[in-house]
Amino acid sequence: MTLQILPLAITMMAGPQIMSAIVLVTSQRAVRASLAFLLGVAVAATAGIAVTRGLAALLGNAVHIDGESHTASVVGKVVQIVLVGLLILLAVKNYVQRSTSKPPKWLSTLLTASPATAFKTGLVLILTMPSDVIIMLTVGTNLEHRDLGLVAAVPFIALTVLIAALPLIAYLLFHRRAVTAMPKVREWMNSNSWLINIVVCGIFIALVLSGG
Repeated sequence: MTLQILPLAITMMAGPQIMSAIVLVTSQRAVRASLAFLLGVAVAATAGIAVTRGLAALLGNAVHIDGESHTASVVGKVVQIVLVGLLILLAVKNYVQRSTSKPPKWLSTLLTASPATAFKTGLVLILTMPSDVIIMLTVGTNLEHRDLGLVAAVPFIALTVLIAALPLIAYLLFHRRAVTAMPKVREWMNSNSWLINIVVCGIFIALVLSGG
């Protein structure tokens, strides 16, 4: 696993993913729900990378999109161009619709989420978010082309879970301050979800281009 891949863990949790983690630490079952959410994230990331590595093994160089090899396929380059174009369009859309932008309604339901619901949320978010799927494809492809097993992805998975755990860590270390601060952070992120989405798009575009 190259150091260039590790920063993608930040993008894995950017957007609704980290917002969910913040909402959960303000929920009725903060610790239990947050731990279940982290487990869901870990399971989903591990399964996703295992599957994408398997796909990379089946498809070979056709999905080589990490750009580190001079023989990177034309298909991989096309994927990069299309991906960057889609991310730019998404960023523009978020900016244009910023005045009417609202966070997903399901986020508010996490305030009363059970551990089982929190686990499912972490699982579904990682496995269904397009950006996360692309990142896991990138990681899986990187592993396959370097002839590395799933164990080599442990640092990436661990960093992803660590980022997801930051709200819970803050809650446990600074309980009183966190109880006061987290709802304010949640409200700010809800009000500025459009800006967060644009930043996420920008980060991912930079990572994709730097890999090319």
